[in-house]
Amino acid sequence: MTKPEVPKNEAARLHALRTLNILDSSHEERFDRVTRIAKRMFDVSISLVSLVDEDRQWFKSKQGLDVCELPRETSFCGHAINESELFIIPDTLKDKRFFDNPFVINDPKVRFYAGYPLKLRQGITIGTLCLIDSKPRNLTEEDQQLLKDLGAMVEQEIQSIQLATIDQLTMISNRRGFLNLAEHSLSVCKRNKISMSFILFDLNKFKLINDVYGHHEGDFVLITFAKIMLESFRDCEIIGRLGGDEFVAMLSDSDEKKANTVLQRFADAIEQANNTINKPYKIQYSVGVMNYPYDTENTVEEMLQGADAAMYKNKKALCAE
Repeated sequence: MTKPEVPKNEAARLHALRTLNILDSSHEERFDRVTRIAKRMFDVSISLVSLVDEDRQWFKSKQGLDVCELPRETSFCGHAINESELFIIPDTLKDKRFFDNPFVINDPKVRFYAGYPLKLRQGITIGTLCLIDSKPRNLTEEDQQLLKDLGAMVEQEIQSIQLATIDQLTMISNRRGFLNLAEHSLSVCKRNKISMSFILFDLNKFKLINDVYGHHEGDFVLITFAKIMLESFRDCEIIGRLGGDEFVAMLSDSDEKKANTVLQRFADAIEQANNTINKPYKIQYSVGVMNYPYDTENTVEEMLQGADAAMYKNKKALCAE
């Protein structure tokens, strides 16, 4: 059996998936309608809307399968998300990657698989609309186009969810998306008795960049800052843009030492960016950090306010220098 490769942009892919806040959510008719149509039209035993998480594939909609999730390392969808077009296995027993897969050898005895990669945007694939059958088969060009059309319907529904939780400029969580994820992460921290850190950033001299160099340069700074956050906070569950020039990160299982380590990595990345972007200005920021125990009585909003106060204290000190 060949395990699926991890996409090169896995951190950004997982962040985009989790920002949608649909993992482990209830079934919805808008997705179930598509999988029912797919199962009937293609006359297959199973049709799924599968979302590929870090170590599992979870089914937002399923027809012909009882379980809600399966391991990623044995999944067909884990392979499909690495493709830009349909991923089709006409006969698994004739494919060296899958002939000894446990889901081929055992129930549901997969002999045929076809997956449409569900894309949030270019380069970010979060799962598949897939067809599975216990008999080998081929898809005609007409069949393939129909699967693509159904997949595009699922993408449209997912993208409508994304509009409510994603900042459209930087493509990281907006305030609403961040708060949704932070509430979930807070529950996990409390349940597992682990501490957490909230880090709030505010860009320095951002208005000056907009005024002097134009809003297109301001947008460049915001996009660059968000990209560096994604890369530097790769071990962090949640980052977001709260609005304007304010960004936030929440670290679970974190204390002052871990937060400082991550912040140093981030500072180094910003410095490197400033040395390579060849701009007449520097990307600068102020930061505030607040660490909280698992049994804190503060709400997410209150913890954000604490980090915000710490950030403005530091910003005021910098301005006084």
